[in-house]
Formats: sequence, C-alpha cells, structure tokens
Amino acid sequence: MSVEPYQIRVLAVDDHPIVRQGIASLVGIQTDMVLVGEASNGRDAVQQFRNLMPDVTLLDLRMPEMTGLDALIAIRKDIPNARIIVLTTYAGDMQILRALKAGAQAYLLKNTLHTDLMQTIRAVHAGRKALSPEATYEIAEHATDDVLSPAEVLVLRLIAAGNANKDIADSLSIAEETVKSRVKSILSKLGANDRTHAAMIGLKRGIIEL
Repeated sequence: MSVEPYQIRVLAVDDHPIVRQGIASLVGIQTDMVLVGEASNGRDAVQQFRNLMPDVTLLDLRMPEMTGLDALIAIRKDIPNARIIVLTTYAGDMQILRALKAGAQAYLLKNTLHTDLMQTIRAVHAGRKALSPEATYEIAEHATDDVLSPAEVLVLRLIAAGNANKDIADSLSIAEETVKSRVKSILSKLGANDRTHAAMIGLKRGIIEL
C-alpha cells in the first residue's frame, strides 16, 4: 500500500486577487504542497492562520485594515515558530530589517515569485531563511550607515507630509531651531541633498511610510 507524500500546507495573504491567483496557480502544480487558504487583509490573515495552522504563510506587507507587519507580529505572538515569508514590491532595507526582526523567515519581491517562490517555500518549511538578492543588496548597501533616531524619523515623516520647519516645531511642541538641527542631522545621515531628497530616500528605504 503506497503512502501519500506529505504536502506543505500554504496560506496566501495579499489584498490583490491577481497575486493570490498567481500563487494558487504556482502552488497548484506542485506535488509537495497545497494551498489551504487565502486572505485579503492582515486581520483576516491572523484569523485564517489560527483556523488553518498552515506550515508556511505568504504575507504581503502593505494591506488594508491591518498591515502585514502587524499581522506577522500577531501571528508570531500566538505561534512563535510560525514560518512566514514576506512578499512585497519594496526592497527598502529598514522595511526588510523590521520584517526579519518581527520573525519573518524570508523576504521576497513579488517580481521574483515565478522564479523563487517554490524554492523559498521549501527552504522555509525545512527551517532555513531566505532573502531575495535585491533584499540582500539593500541590507549590505546600508549596513554601515548611521541610523536615524526616533525623533529624527518623526521629523522626516512630517517633512515627507509637506510640513515646513515651523509647522513641524508647532506640531511637536519643540523649538524651530531644534527642528533645523534634526533636519541637518537627517540630511547628513541619509546623504541627502535637501529635504525633498531626504523624504524620497526615507520612503525608498522604508524608514518612513506615507
């Protein structure tokens, strides 16, 4: 009597139906894995995970109702050894590091799913970690950079929202000179030419989000 091989049980979480369909198609032709469920937002992802207890969860970072990062933290709080692969269109080094620190085992860019996803699912299920080449490059590129302080990140976020120094000072209840000092430090740490350039770098690297 033949014994059926074990199949890796996969949960796909993404707010774009076409991405979930693509994942379903890729998983569907594999003999060693099966798609057991789908979710379209972070809150549903946590609930689906609790209900299904998948072996590997594919989790988009940017979703409505509850972000992928918050869902990742909630899932790992329930099940510390949950195996989660983050899927995203962004390769910002700070975003990657936040996901890894929150417990993600792998970080994949969506444009590499067709070539890397199946191999990554198998690696993560086997207990290994994986980063896309782009993610590895981004982390290495900024590994020795000075990190912005929480106060500087707050100022950068307000800069990106279009606030002038005086508006930022009023908003944070600090002196305008303090804001100017933080802006100067931000530009230096990010290697930015001006405030607009600093905001663009902050968004690209995942230091801030709008």
